[in-house]
Amino acid sequence: MAGAAGVGTVVAGMKGLGATAMAAPNASASKPALMKVGTQQGPVNDVMLQYFKRHGVSHICATVPRTKGGGWQMDDLLRLRESVEAHGLQLAMLALPMGSSVISHAENPNIMLGKSVDRDREIDGLCEMIRMTARAGIHAVKYNLTLLGVLRTGTTPGRGGSRYSTWVLADAKQEPPLTVAGVVGADEMWERITYFLKRVVPVAEECKVRMACHPHDPGVPPEGFRGVARVLGTVEGLKRFVSIQESPCHGLNFCQGTVAELLADPGREIYDVIRYFGNRGKIFNVHFRNIRGRRDNFQEVYVDEGDVDMVRAMRVYREIGYDGMIMPDHVPGHADDPASLQAFAFAYGYIKALIQAVGTES
Repeated sequence: MAGAAGVGTVVAGMKGLGATAMAAPNASASKPALMKVGTQQGPVNDVMLQYFKRHGVSHICATVPRTKGGGWQMDDLLRLRESVEAHGLQLAMLALPMGSSVISHAENPNIMLGKSVDRDREIDGLCEMIRMTARAGIHAVKYNLTLLGVLRTGTTPGRGGSRYSTWVLADAKQEPPLTVAGVVGADEMWERITYFLKRVVPVAEECKVRMACHPHDPGVPPEGFRGVARVLGTVEGLKRFVSIQESPCHGLNFCQGTVAELLADPGREIYDVIRYFGNRGKIFNVHFRNIRGRRDNFQEVYVDEGDVDMVRAMRVYREIGYDGMIMPDHVPGHADDPASLQAFAFAYGYIKALIQAVGTES
């Protein structure tokens, strides 16, 4: 796929890229395309690193092995970086042990449970991980602040025999009715989130490590789901979140798929949401996935077939001067692809082609 002509041939076959779409969108398109093809796929071993290299990935977000006490060892972190760099790749971000699981399976549950003594201990441990991240020459981490984890109601048949992860609020069963957290309203959620940010963001700022938080996936009604309000499950909630602790180190792991899930008309609205957070310097990482549907009723589809014009979205990332990773997330599943290697490879190629394509536009 050498040269602009080759890129144009590939991209011309992508959904939504007709004659109108190929026209230069606006004067801001003269900005260079600074985005990188990234991944959070694991495990990060020699076999996978070669796989990433083959498929055009250049930047990695990885998980650091944890000790029995739940912390990190500096030697493990440095070995991880060295192994990534040995394959000509860059270790650009680390995953803090604050994942997207339901609270009963969380690595550091007490932060979002609001248990004071225990959450202070957990926060202190995370602050030390941030300091280690900086000492290792890495300057970004990602994390979640969730009680419910990722909610879905099942799967829907997709192209080529694939299965698409699906959420239909009307079909969702609140069973059991409460999590181990019990009833947690919006005010309590904001208190716990704010407490965490006030303690952690100053450490991140001192270390020059950017902290990228994932939105709640998906949003739920204002009264909550299983007793829990999801305050990071609306765009307005995300706006409030980034304003709590003003810092260049406090921002979003901008999951474009999740944000699309929060909108009534994602195919029309998502681009201005990208601009809002991007123009304020609050997008630290991008999960580049597509959906079919809207808030409360959607399927996670292949990147090229959803309701969001991904070519237009990539142009917006270029427009705002975003220079971080663009990575796949939540690819469809298939019985012939149990590790999702095919689906991820397709997504990497699609992302790389879009970055190259928008980079040729003037």
